[in-house]
Amino acid sequence: MQKLTAHDPETKTPDLVADNVAKLRALFPELLTEGQDGVAVNLDVLKQLVGDKTVTDAEEKYGLNWHGKRRARQLALTPSTGTLRPCPEDSVDWDTTQNLMIEGDNLEVLKLLQKSYAGKVKLIYIDPPYNTGKDFVYPDNFQDNIKNYLELTGQTGEGGKKLSSNTEASGRFHTDWLNMMYPRLKLARNLLREDGVIFVTIDDSETSNLRLILDDVFGAENFAASIAWKKRSSPDARDTIGSVHDWILCYVKSAELIKAAIGKMPLSELRVEAYSNPDNDSRGDWASVDMTGMTGRATKDQYFAVTLPSGRVISPPEGRSWGLAEKTFHELRADNRIWF
Repeated sequence: MQKLTAHDPETKTPDLVADNVAKLRALFPELLTEGQDGVAVNLDVLKQLVGDKTVTDAEEKYGLNWHGKRRARQLALTPSTGTLRPCPEDSVDWDTTQNLMIEGDNLEVLKLLQKSYAGKVKLIYIDPPYNTGKDFVYPDNFQDNIKNYLELTGQTGEGGKKLSSNTEASGRFHTDWLNMMYPRLKLARNLLREDGVIFVTIDDSETSNLRLILDDVFGAENFAASIAWKKRSSPDARDTIGSVHDWILCYVKSAELIKAAIGKMPLSELRVEAYSNPDNDSRGDWASVDMTGMTGRATKDQYFAVTLPSGRVISPPEGRSWGLAEKTFHELRADNRIWF
């Protein structure tokens, strides 16, 4: 029999406060903020979530705020007035297909999906407008989102409604984009399973703001990764510092549940598939590695000239050496293990 001490969990009563905080965080991550004495509840957000009309701007709290955030949150809570209309005549294999494509305003569609798919989606990938000033049109009226969609896509006339590109000259360069993104991310989170994951692509224009609103919607503790996606091989010569990558922000619905699930998976299922066989090597699939190395630990025989198959002669890049000795290089090349 093991003797219990005062520090053992069995000797302590449940932490009801921590349990309540965890439940609130799971249901409404945006409710919790940083207070003077630790975790605090944003009462204004709570009022908004239950439809309390008395909500007002209150004391300053940590987080991302902008003009229209309260209305953007309300948009996510407002029921949809639309419906999905099937189009068998435009479909392929209507009676047997397991795929579904929906055309329409994504805010309206996300609301319509809640009834059938809330808490059931394993993975969401979205490629939203990057807010470069010309890549999306911001409607100033959300009363009829289907009508907005038809106007934006040129299927009907604008009917006098103001629709304009989100340029810096409008004075609302980030605000309009945030008001567009926030309710859609809120509804997307509702669709995810407890072990669900969302990936959002973005460039440098709104990376910081997107990270903050995702923290607000999903909870900062559910941030999984910021992935650099190489979009081109060479930078644009017109840029001061040429960008060759965009970002993919990844958040999970529940970090604790994801960790538990990964812990039970065999390593073979976790390994990234980085191997292929572009030269039909009889030894099977392989992956390449950089042949250069840092100069700090390099020896003299790691500085030598290499003759490429084209006949061009190269040396290690400035500040680096080859990652292997010359003798080893020639042995690997003879064994067809050097990839040019």
